[in-house]
Amino acid sequence: MKTIEDLDVAGKRVFVRADLNVPLDGSTITDDGRIRAVAPTIAKLAAAGAKVVVASHLGRPKGAPDPQFSLAPAAKRLGEILGKPVAFATDTVGESAEAVVAALAGGEVALLENLRFNAGETSKDDAERAAFAEQLAALADLYVGDGFGAVHRKHASVYDLPKLLPHAAGDLIATEVGVLKKLTEDVARPYVVVLGGAKVSDKLGVIDNLLKKADRILIGGGMAYTFLAAKGHEVGISLLQEDQKGKCLEYLAEAEKRGVEFVLPVDVLVSADFPDLKTKAPATYEVVASDAIPADKEGLDIGPKTRELYAAKLVDAGTVFWNGPMGVFEHPDFANGTKAVAQALTDSKAFTVVGGGDSAAAVRILGFDETKFGHISTGGGASLEYLEGKTLPGLAALEG
Repeated sequence: MKTIEDLDVAGKRVFVRADLNVPLDGSTITDDGRIRAVAPTIAKLAAAGAKVVVASHLGRPKGAPDPQFSLAPAAKRLGEILGKPVAFATDTVGESAEAVVAALAGGEVALLENLRFNAGETSKDDAERAAFAEQLAALADLYVGDGFGAVHRKHASVYDLPKLLPHAAGDLIATEVGVLKKLTEDVARPYVVVLGGAKVSDKLGVIDNLLKKADRILIGGGMAYTFLAAKGHEVGISLLQEDQKGKCLEYLAEAEKRGVEFVLPVDVLVSADFPDLKTKAPATYEVVASDAIPADKEGLDIGPKTRELYAAKLVDAGTVFWNGPMGVFEHPDFANGTKAVAQALTDSKAFTVVGGGDSAAAVRILGFDETKFGHISTGGGASLEYLEGKTLPGLAALEG
């Protein structure tokens, strides 16, 4: 895979496919981590004299302009981080984009409006996608892929566009791939995997693959209740995927066969009511053993004994991969499980990787120093699919 150093960018229009899919509250960015992650690549290209044309998706608009998914706030924030103005095109391949790109001088940066305002970006039809990629290619001389959070998508700007222009991986993608190789090819042991989040079904492939590689797997979050139910425990009104109980039992049996420690919560915080995430008003809850959840209560976080247990299981780790919160971390009463895992990782001497998505957001929202982790990924879904052993379309295109 070529890198930026392999391209002669001075005076050239360089199309940078970034991932600026940041969470918004109205027009306010609530977590700018993804913008900060790609900013060094953009700054490097601008310093080398490139005319930098940045493009990204945001949210899931339906292939047409939708003001709530505008990238205008991202353009403003990117300019603040770079310390220079970022021109903003109010469309992606129309008159505004053409004019903004034509006006760029070497060292200047522009951001196009949301790629997904165009149906061709995400189309399943190869010809429609290719036609949109041709329109994007007309705006550039070179292509740099640096949107790691999108490389598992077969989208026009990720998969089709690199085929039309001389291309290379940006520094962020090069770093992400290097980290994932350390998790799959050159692992310091014990290798501990911590998985959370809502659904077992989101993690099936990664559990399947990591059972062959990990020494320990710790389970938390909503997905833990499907495992507990599979073992015959009452889980009350907790998140439950009834259709996945059989798969959970298979994984538990496979872990035992392979000698992989598969650890489930021993206690949980339960409540009859889901907490108010807007007001963060104090919640009513109790701590119960994980095999004694009342029928009318919902598990919302791992309990204090489980927090201690998981911290102890991380102490001697050589490598840790963590993907998914341990509970409803957005509410202070149910954030302690996720905090305990994050704290254990910052205290660890292991190579620690936070696998993007909600885990990365939790690290920032809960106030942890990002430099205390070995790596915080910008792509939850992409990281998981790589660890599943899948071919990622965006990486395959950059390697071509």
